[in-house]
Amino acid sequence: MAKKEISRRDFIKGMAAGAASMVGLGILQACEYSHAASVANAPVEAQASSGMTFTPGTYEATAKGIASDVKVTMTFDETSITDCVIDVSGETPDIGGKIGPEMREKILSLQTADVDGVTSATVTSDAIKTAAADCISQASGMVVTLSGADSSASGDWLGTAPEIAESDITETLDTEVLVVGCGTGGWIATMTAAEEGAKVLVVEKGETPTKVREDIGAIDSKLQQYWYNGDFPQLKIDKMEALQEIVRYAGGYVDSNLVKVWINESGELVDWLTDLLESTGNWEMQLEGSVGDERYPERDKAYATGHSPHLTENAPEGTDLNVTMQEFCDEHGVEWKLSTAMIKLEQDGDGKVTGIIAQDQNDQHYIRINASKGVIMAAGGYATNTEMMLALQPQTMKMKINVPIGSKADGSGIKAMMWAGAELDPTHASMMFNRASCLPTETAGYKTNGKWYWFGEQPFLKVNLNGDRFCNESGPYECMLHSMYMQPNHTYVDIFDANNKKYAEQFQEVGCCRLFPFDNGAIMNRDYDSVWAQMTEGDESHLAQGYLQQADTIEELAEKLNIPADHLKATVERYNELAAKGEDEDYGKPAHRLTPVDTAPFYGIRTGAWHLTTLNGCRINTDMQVLREDGTVIEGLYATGDCTGGFFSTTYPNLFTGLACGRTMTFGRRAAKIVAHL
Repeated sequence: MAKKEISRRDFIKGMAAGAASMVGLGILQACEYSHAASVANAPVEAQASSGMTFTPGTYEATAKGIASDVKVTMTFDETSITDCVIDVSGETPDIGGKIGPEMREKILSLQTADVDGVTSATVTSDAIKTAAADCISQASGMVVTLSGADSSASGDWLGTAPEIAESDITETLDTEVLVVGCGTGGWIATMTAAEEGAKVLVVEKGETPTKVREDIGAIDSKLQQYWYNGDFPQLKIDKMEALQEIVRYAGGYVDSNLVKVWINESGELVDWLTDLLESTGNWEMQLEGSVGDERYPERDKAYATGHSPHLTENAPEGTDLNVTMQEFCDEHGVEWKLSTAMIKLEQDGDGKVTGIIAQDQNDQHYIRINASKGVIMAAGGYATNTEMMLALQPQTMKMKINVPIGSKADGSGIKAMMWAGAELDPTHASMMFNRASCLPTETAGYKTNGKWYWFGEQPFLKVNLNGDRFCNESGPYECMLHSMYMQPNHTYVDIFDANNKKYAEQFQEVGCCRLFPFDNGAIMNRDYDSVWAQMTEGDESHLAQGYLQQADTIEELAEKLNIPADHLKATVERYNELAAKGEDEDYGKPAHRLTPVDTAPFYGIRTGAWHLTTLNGCRINTDMQVLREDGTVIEGLYATGDCTGGFFSTTYPNLFTGLACGRTMTFGRRAAKIVAHL
């Protein structure tokens, strides 16, 4: 098959045209500034600080990044910026924490704060630009503001594959199986291929591999069979029912045969991993055995699919899953290239993938890596690529609140596969949780920095910014967030009272948001007391920092939350009436989750989406081979995880606990077994 040239998708063209017209409206404005008065003259255009004059000296400014205050120190002579020192040491190390040198070069080269940010670190980039503009304002005596348009929203996010001259490739490596990206899927693919006897090389652009997700969704593992053949028969899952549910969640935009691979092979994956981990004596695998309160039928059914490894009492200090998996890889001779970024896939004349071109992130030299059996892409999605997110998932960007926890993936794997001819999913999806909060003066949106809020998924009363209830609060987290999107400013407010601990236990939640042990005694991910302490105790708590509001009356609470007191009071009164009846006549919430708000102190917090990862990528078949638009396979190229498509759309089915992780691990194991034996 001849190598196919990539054409732009129609939707990309549309996005690019629309965004370009908006960018054309953006200017960098400057106006005269007087320290004695706040009234400025009419603004004038200034695309760069060249042409301005400055009071020579060094000036400092800070702006809020995603995890810290970003500090910029700039030095000026009379006509130019002569130096720029950027402190991003408090930002996420592998994302915003490493962009200082690149942003410094841009600012000094263009002599302006209005530069393009780093796509994978938009929040930190914006903070740097804001602080730099402040420094220029101080030095010039002019108020300098950044362009209002977002240059990252051009829509032409795909671009073209970079051309690397042969003379620039100074190192060549050979392997049999090449795994690109070492996270949840990359670890499993690597371990499996090595165990199957293949020579394996891993390329990972981070200094260390990514942590593995620890809720692993599966059906018919030995652990599940133990429980449902014993005291908990209600935990047994009908495979055909599971298939239909997952397809329904996606509105049909899935490949049912891919879903069946997970249904039929995930149990073996968990059994293998359980044996491996428990053989060390440091781990015990537990099944999160609960399907909720069976007395009260839910609109959305829960499935006990979640498996979580927990450390034993004898585990040495410092043991985690990465340590255990690294030891396994070392025993099986796996080779590593860390701090090495894949630049592009290489293909022969027939379009078969033969390896990659990569770049060492320390000295920047280029490396050719040949893979005789195949390349397994496990490079993740595009959650940190603002350009892709704005083009493909603008609605997600309006719901999310930035918190420094989540995927680090920037879409480079997806782009590389598309340059090689791969087809992208027709629809675009994300995994989101209602675990992010913002201040009472703020609303959700990708430029809002907030605080992680684990308590947010509890199905307490939720109201919009008008103080009105708007949906059944009980159900899949994303369903709640999608309902939120239809409300003003895509933000809602959690309302609960002093009895919240009793109610949280009564809710009988499942999965990772459960705060009490599961019915079969399995340990929850986090316990109520530690979550509540994080929210209410100490200087770093939600309460101390102004995210969580506490009041003795509903009216006082409404005032603190900046929502109409009369509406909130009427909403709470109506909600309490329904709770007393034990029937939600308005939205159908089950009785055991219809809890009153009647005991002071009362609490409220503005809430939005914690965006964990994207879930759409390039199409694959059931052998994990990457597909072209015409359905033919790209020989030599396999993939797993969030860079792949065909499994999720519209809404993540989070009541199948650990489904995304289980899918990624199952597919990674299947791909490795196939490639290792070619």
